[in-house]
Amino acid sequence: MQKKSIADVSLDVITYTILVLLAVSTLLPFANVLSKSVSEEWAVVSGKVGIFPIGFQLHTMEYVVTSAQFIRSFAVSIGVTVVGTFLSIALTAITAYPLSKRQLPGIGFIMVLFVFTMMFNGGMIPNYLLMRSLNLINSLWSLILPAMISVFNLFVIKSYYESLPEALEDSAKMDGARTWTILFRIILPLSGPVLATISLFYAVYYWNDFFNPMLYISDSSLKPLQLYLRDIVMDADTSSALNKSADDLMNVSPEGVRAATVIASTVPILLVYPFLQKYFIKGVLIGSVKG
Repeated sequence: MQKKSIADVSLDVITYTILVLLAVSTLLPFANVLSKSVSEEWAVVSGKVGIFPIGFQLHTMEYVVTSAQFIRSFAVSIGVTVVGTFLSIALTAITAYPLSKRQLPGIGFIMVLFVFTMMFNGGMIPNYLLMRSLNLINSLWSLILPAMISVFNLFVIKSYYESLPEALEDSAKMDGARTWTILFRIILPLSGPVLATISLFYAVYYWNDFFNPMLYISDSSLKPLQLYLRDIVMDADTSSALNKSADDLMNVSPEGVRAATVIASTVPILLVYPFLQKYFIKGVLIGSVKG
């Protein structure tokens, strides 16, 4: 094993130092918000809270998570994320399978159509008019259907399918297996890493989406968590957004409430990452390389 020269070692040290500093810098805003959510209210109001909390209290967090509107919005986001992710990964996985077959008649034209949708779309106003004509305004389906298939995710799964040995399907066909049997009993079980990765992509999108709800949802009982969070951040009167009285706000600061809401909205999706981390890199790398 060849030893590294002093110049190479120095370059590695500089590179890793820069990467560590960049990683830490991305965490600073989150650390500040987390500190505000658990710091004493006088410190938050006076603007003395930085990276580290001053004092410690959970009253503000309790105030946020016990709000009736927060609980409703949290339930809506959970429902949209679970249903949307399940339908999206199922439809994307099924659609990608025939597209991975180069002998499919008209495959070139079909691929052009998919690529076209990546580059162009109808725009905000036509999409709104479409949702209204389908009677999906103030319906949770308006948050799920527009994002049902991501063409990028479709191509990742398609590339993964193409990397699987064709002999697997040929041997199954010789045993009399039909296309659906091959897909559900051979291809999909072997595609666990990429399906887990794409499921994470879809789940993060559905959880974080606030623009579509802002367009299509006006009923407060149907507002997802991110739209509720936007109302908290933008509303000067935090108590009205929380559906609590001004007297309840006496013991907490609006800035602390906003910080606690951000943390409460972020933690659930962060808890998903450790369970899918081992699939994440493997799925993306295998799905992006043929053979």
